[in-house]
Amino acid sequence: MVVGVTGGIGAGKSAVARAFGALGAGWVDADDVAREVVMPGEPALEAIHSRYGDAILQADGTLDRRVLRERIFDAPAERRWLESETHPRIRERLITHLERLAGTGAPYCLLVSPLLIESGQRALVDRVLVIDVPETVQIERTLARDNVSRRQIEAILAAQSPRAARLAAADDVIDNSGDKDALLERVAQLDRLYRQLASSSNRPISP
Repeated sequence: MVVGVTGGIGAGKSAVARAFGALGAGWVDADDVAREVVMPGEPALEAIHSRYGDAILQADGTLDRRVLRERIFDAPAERRWLESETHPRIRERLITHLERLAGTGAPYCLLVSPLLIESGQRALVDRVLVIDVPETVQIERTLARDNVSRRQIEAILAAQSPRAARLAAADDVIDNSGDKDALLERVAQLDRLYRQLASSSNRPISP
């Protein structure tokens, strides 16, 4: 069984994945896969380089993510172009990783993705777990964690599903505005539930 874990920026998806991992669940992080598909030698990076030139690369030939963010920040057409180049490749790579996890014999695994609903990755999972925090908390956490401006964070929030839409798509919710003990207790509850559900789930992973 595949559980899709999603939530807005700064919601704590990685912390939740690690908590499930401590209980034996494997996971695939779509953000990690998004970085994989733009590594040197990958077709997506070649396409990005062809469109934007050498300024989009760092000295070692890797993608300069800061420059790319600036290029697409206020350019919806450029953002759509970038998504058309990367999203299909990300999806294909996610399926490969999920099939690998399915072969481990674990009762369930996680697909952690901030764009689970928006990108169509919802079709790859059996159940949706939303990590929920108020937008003010998202902004505060992201400002403290990432080297980005408030304006960029607000643009990222605008590009993601509204909080109400995520919650409407949820089978399960973790309120991650509390302390770590509350988070771990809720993860343990859901781990027990997912193990019970997985015992009757034999859905194959398909594109």
